[in-house]
Amino acid sequence: MDPIEALDEIGFWLERGRASSYRVEAFRKAARLLEGRSAASVRDLAAQGRLRDLPGIGERTATVLAQALAGDVPDYLADLREQGRGPVVEGGEAVRAALRGDLHVHSDWSDGGSPIHVMARTAQWLGHEYIALTDHSPRLTVANGLSAHRLAEQLDVVAAVDAELDDFRLLAGIEVDILEDGTLDQTPTMLDRLDIVVASVHSKLRSDRRTMTRRMLRAVEDPHTTVLGHCTGQLVGGSRGTRPPSEFDAAAVFAACAEHGVAVEVNARPDRADPPDDLLRLAVDLGCLFSIDSDAHAPGQLDFLDHGCVRVAGTDLPLDRIVTTWPVDRLLAWSHAGR
Repeated sequence: MDPIEALDEIGFWLERGRASSYRVEAFRKAARLLEGRSAASVRDLAAQGRLRDLPGIGERTATVLAQALAGDVPDYLADLREQGRGPVVEGGEAVRAALRGDLHVHSDWSDGGSPIHVMARTAQWLGHEYIALTDHSPRLTVANGLSAHRLAEQLDVVAAVDAELDDFRLLAGIEVDILEDGTLDQTPTMLDRLDIVVASVHSKLRSDRRTMTRRMLRAVEDPHTTVLGHCTGQLVGGSRGTRPPSEFDAAAVFAACAEHGVAVEVNARPDRADPPDDLLRLAVDLGCLFSIDSDAHAPGQLDFLDHGCVRVAGTDLPLDRIVTTWPVDRLLAWSHAGR
C-alpha cells in the first residue's frame, strides 16, 4: 500500500471520529514529510530499520510505514476502517445519496489543517463530484484570512489541482465575512472571479435584532453572494464551547434569500447545527434554496455532511431545492447568474 495514502487515510478516520488534533497531526505531518522525499530513500531506511531517524516519525507511524511498504494494509488502518464502517450518524441516507458536492471547505491557506490537494482528493475518494474551496477573507485575521493578493495566488493553485483530477471539479470560492455595514470582505474584482461565495457573519454576533437584520439583508442582496453561511452563528458544543444564536428577523432574511436565489446553508458541523430546527423549517416554508455543507477544516470532516442530511430529512424539503444535489453545470449556471 502506498505509505502516504495509508498515513492520510489514518488521518481521515481519526478526523471523522473527532479525535484530538494531536493524534491526527502525527500522521498528517508524516505524510507531508514523505511527499518531500524519494520513495527509494524511504524504502532504504525501512530496510535498515531506521524509519524513526526521520523527523517526527514515532513508533506507531514507523510501524504503519513499514507495513505499507511491505505491501500490506497497516493493522492500525484496518482497525480504523472497521470502526468507521457505516455513516457518521444514522438517518438521512436518501438525502446523502442525492448529494453531489459540498460548497464550504477550508484548507491550510486559512484555518484548515490540510493542503488543497489533500482536501480535493479526499472529497473525490468519498464520491463527491465537486467541492468549493472557501477559505476565509482578510478581516478574519485569527483564521489567516486571504487578502486579494493571496486569493489570486490561490486561484492558480485551485486551477492546477482541478486539472489533475479526472471526473471531479474543484471550484474556486471563499467564505467571505459580512462586515458590519453588510458589505462583503473582499474586492468585487476578486469576487467576480469566484464560482461560490459563502457569506457569513463572524463578528458582533450579539448585535441587536434590527442591526443584524439590516446587515444580513444587504449581504443577501449582493449579487456575488451564493450561500448564506451558518446564519445564526450558534455553537452547541465542542472545543469552542457554546454560543447562543444571533437575533435577526429570520422571515425577512429568508424571504430575501428566496427572492435573490441565495441558498441557506445547512451547516453540518455537529458543533454548529445551524440553522436551528425552527429556522430551518421556516426557510423551507418560505421557499428557500439550501446548501448542505460540511464546513470541513480537515479531510475527515468532509463526512460531517451526514449530520446535515439527518436534519434535512426531518423536513418536507424537496431534494431539488438542495443545490448540492445538482450537477456541476447546473450549479455553476445558478451561482454565476445575475453577476
